[in-house]
Amino acid sequence: MKIQRIRAIARKEFLHVFRDWRSLAMGIAIPMIMLFLFGYALTLDVDRVPLIVWDQSASPASREFVSGFTGSRFFALQGRATGYAQIEQAIDDRTALIALVIPRNFARSLEKGEAAAVQAILDGSDPNTATFALGYAEAVTGSYSRKVVLEQLARMGTPSSRAGIDLRPRVWFNSDMVSKNYIFPGLIAIVMMVIASLLTSLTIAREWENGTMEQLLATQVTGPELILGKLLPYFAIGLLDLILCVIVGEFFFAIPLRGSLVLLFALSLLFLLGALGLGMLISIVTKSQLVASQLALVATMLPAFLLSGFIFPIENMPIPIQLVTRLVSARYFVVLIRGIYLKDVGLDILAVETTFLSVFCVAVMALSVARLKKKIE
Repeated sequence: MKIQRIRAIARKEFLHVFRDWRSLAMGIAIPMIMLFLFGYALTLDVDRVPLIVWDQSASPASREFVSGFTGSRFFALQGRATGYAQIEQAIDDRTALIALVIPRNFARSLEKGEAAAVQAILDGSDPNTATFALGYAEAVTGSYSRKVVLEQLARMGTPSSRAGIDLRPRVWFNSDMVSKNYIFPGLIAIVMMVIASLLTSLTIAREWENGTMEQLLATQVTGPELILGKLLPYFAIGLLDLILCVIVGEFFFAIPLRGSLVLLFALSLLFLLGALGLGMLISIVTKSQLVASQLALVATMLPAFLLSGFIFPIENMPIPIQLVTRLVSARYFVVLIRGIYLKDVGLDILAVETTFLSVFCVAVMALSVARLKKKIE
């Protein structure tokens, strides 16, 4: 393997990238668009849930109960209803996701020391949001119920008991429970995986389609030299994308980077090499740019989004699917980058994930060299 031949192949590929503005835009502009689009649009936070209230009691007690909802950041009062028909209409047209129905005897039941039933009607077409909304409603109701019990005990002259469980939660690593701090590091993994594989999936296939592969084979360049020379320009683009991602996370989204920046870049470049190698393998196998680009999207985007734990917890997936996720390199890098960003963990904790990425990188590179050698022969 000679440096001169690798440099010549890399220079040729650099010239092609800079002359083809579409490839350059795909390598730099698209990752930034994805980063801003998903960074701002994709969120797991459920707040400002639209609420509608049918208060049949119209008493100070019912108004105080409703104020517990309207005073919370988790609910946004959209209006008042005077019957079930209005509630049904509001839920049908998505004006409200939850409705509270307070009965006429609400205040009277509380004054008698009896349980007052309040109906909560939720839109179950979005079960995830409905589950969060129901949890918020139960928390507000529980808080109001405890307040009523204490007031009744005070009126009866009975001292309130301090016995019981006093839960004092303390959240580590993401104390504000902001979903973007969890999503953004994983988004970097998705962007790098998809863009790197998509770019390199066109390299060898383009040479076959343009008829220039025969000219390369007529030279003294070897398979490993050709692959390495082809990868260098896209490795540089991937490194630039990584730098831009870190800058965007720091200055636009204020994502806390608690771990080592050196470790982050070292493991990210290892993952990048594996993604580039996968794209190169696809390019060698297909010989067609159209087929290569489609196969790269299917082999990288779908597994990276669905099977990496980026959004959907792997623990909740069926056992056979969990076994399949063990073959997805993005799964391990998502764990790595979130651990570095949010928890400041090192290689002692991330040894398994680092080992898999190393093995994956070596495996796809070896397969690419073997497949190219077979194609040439």
